[in-house]
Amino acid sequence: MTPLFITSDNLSAAWSRVYLHILDHPGKEISPLIVSITGFDKDGRPQEDASVRAALDAVLTGMEAVSVDDAAFTIFPQRLWLMARGDRKRLFQMYCDWAFPSYQKSNRKLNGRGLYFERLVKFGSGPESGNQLEWILSQYEKSPAIRRSMLQASVFDPARDHVAQAQVVFPCLQHVSFLPTKNGLAMNAFYATQQLLYRAYGNFLGLAQLGAFMAHEMGMPLVQLNLTAGVEKLDGMPKTSRKLDLLTAAARACVSAEDAAEQAARPGTAREGKAVAAA
Repeated sequence: MTPLFITSDNLSAAWSRVYLHILDHPGKEISPLIVSITGFDKDGRPQEDASVRAALDAVLTGMEAVSVDDAAFTIFPQRLWLMARGDRKRLFQMYCDWAFPSYQKSNRKLNGRGLYFERLVKFGSGPESGNQLEWILSQYEKSPAIRRSMLQASVFDPARDHVAQAQVVFPCLQHVSFLPTKNGLAMNAFYATQQLLYRAYGNFLGLAQLGAFMAHEMGMPLVQLNLTAGVEKLDGMPKTSRKLDLLTAAARACVSAEDAAEQAARPGTAREGKAVAAA
């Protein structure tokens, strides 16, 4: 069970490498998976490949699944943050007062147990009335030298989530942590399991948006997103489905372009560190 380790400065390429690894190897799971993404602009937006994103959204539409944007929204409500115009108190209020209740009401079956951002800002216990993000930020603002173990937030709650059901749709994300460095903020996230088609790309994007928000409030750039999945699984359809053809072509083109760009930047040097897989 040697981990598969993927690094990239492009979110789409990172997702594509995971997807292609499963397509090109036996089985439909990777266990465990570690992904590290490092390409963010000054506002914390990740580099993406529009062709991969569009092809994936087309597959998700065909599966009657939520879009990449909607999956990302469950982790961080980027649209509300833009509406809040940099006021995090307003963001939290808008989300708790009407956005979360509306989102939950629209699909009780899918969202009845909660959403990820809701658990981060309305956990149900703890300081700041359960708003873990506000607690982290307020403590950091008082003293940037606080212990680093304080800069973490939980999603999984044993009191609510240790249930005997055969399957539950929430939560797969367990916790997140934040690490200020001399270069900027690094963010870490852990998933017990993650669905590659249904959720992973949206999860990558939502986590990046959450990291950019936290970095902004901490007065530094977002420089790295690290994600660990205990089990990454290809969900929804067989690997041989023709419905995946356009997505597969876009993913291979994205990865090839990244490989070519890196090779051009380092002539004569073999590409290292992008994927270390089990034999």
